Amino acid sequence: MTAQPVPQIAETVASLMPRAKAELAELVAFRSVADPAQFPPSECEAAAAWVADALRAEDFRDVAVLDTPDGSQSVYGFLPGPEGAPTVLLYAHYDVQPPLDLAGWDTPPFELTEREDGRWYGRGAADCKGGFIMHLLALRALKANGGIPVSVKVIVEGSEEQGTGGLERYAEEHPELLAADAIVIGDAGNFRAGLPTVTASLRGMTMLRVQVDTLEGNLHSGLFGGAAPDALAALIRVLDSLRAQDGSTTVDGLAAKDTWEGLHYPEEDFRRDAKVLDGVGLIGDGSVADRLWARPAVTVMGIDCPPVVGATPSVHATARAQISLRVPPGQDAAEATKLLAAHLEAHTPWGARVSVEQVGQGQPFRADVTSPAYTSMAEALRVAYPGQEMQTMGMGGSIPLCNTLGALYPGAEVLLIGLSEPEARIHAVNESVSPDELERMSVAEAHFLVNYARSRRG
Repeated sequence: MTAQPVPQIAETVASLMPRAKAELAELVAFRSVADPAQFPPSECEAAAAWVADALRAEDFRDVAVLDTPDGSQSVYGFLPGPEGAPTVLLYAHYDVQPPLDLAGWDTPPFELTEREDGRWYGRGAADCKGGFIMHLLALRALKANGGIPVSVKVIVEGSEEQGTGGLERYAEEHPELLAADAIVIGDAGNFRAGLPTVTASLRGMTMLRVQVDTLEGNLHSGLFGGAAPDALAALIRVLDSLRAQDGSTTVDGLAAKDTWEGLHYPEEDFRRDAKVLDGVGLIGDGSVADRLWARPAVTVMGIDCPPVVGATPSVHATARAQISLRVPPGQDAAEATKLLAAHLEAHTPWGARVSVEQVGQGQPFRADVTSPAYTSMAEALRVAYPGQEMQTMGMGGSIPLCNTLGALYPGAEVLLIGLSEPEARIHAVNESVSPDELERMSVAEAHFLVNYARSRRG
């Protein structure tokens, strides 16, 4: 029999939304990009301290700022529940992607701004500072309505966007720290705003830097061009070899024809969500869901070469690029890394010297959506989104920690929810969060904790 919801939860969350907006504004203001080459580490340290203080204010015990092996900081706290209650781990991350082109933002990226469409704009508003605020709202609503029925652990990561694995390695070295019966990863999102969705799979990721060298130094293109091997031209050929004529990813030896069984993603919806320009075609073959959730996808993240402004007529001696490869469930990220590195070396032309450096890696993930925790979440989402049933989808992005936690705690159930629906534009300019989604997902999480506690009592 379906458990009866706690009716006051939604009203309590609604009353807490002004406070949530103020707190999210404080958290967004930290320029917490976990790359000291772009922003000072003090910004991440200040964000970590803010998160720790927020947990202490909610009576969490054992609150600690953890120094992880990659040099970042994660924040941990524990809130004991009733005797014999299950333990639920709530995850978010406070680090963010760099703001990219500042001129492309309509409002300052590190200043939470409500615009006419009602959304709150700012870097990290949805990914994933808003996820931490979601956890706080759910817990506060339960405290105001009879108490929290489970023991709660919270972990807020400080380098998720960099993919450098600090928290994963820390968890492996301290396996008891994050042990839980259920794990809620607040770093995903609904397929569309207003359609309650859990993420059933994640692509893994590997990141490589490739450098091509051909000359001892740059040469005058008038005197030497036409015979001297140009490193930038060689690199362009290497990068072009990673895609077929239709844009499909082609890494030698890597399977790229799997299909997705689940939620359909109409092409016209994807074009609108991705804001593809009129007349520009999509790349790859198969359905959109196949391409996003079941197949590998390569992206050239950046190229080191002279900018157009100030360029000289030179044949370039060296060129470098950073490449990411998204790895679907069913494939091994370590093996994909080897295949990608071998492909880059094999396709470098003219006998040019090539070196490949790995800078990040994470395994793909697939959840068990038939578990009791998913049943509890489905009931909770029906309450938060009246008239809607829970949907399951894949996610093209990567959360390497999921696999680490799954390996450390094979009996734990892992759920992925969050605020990153398509309109959120995470990782792009003008990232935003829907306050309606924040409110409803907080209500859903609160009801989930109630339902899960009941299910564990039998």
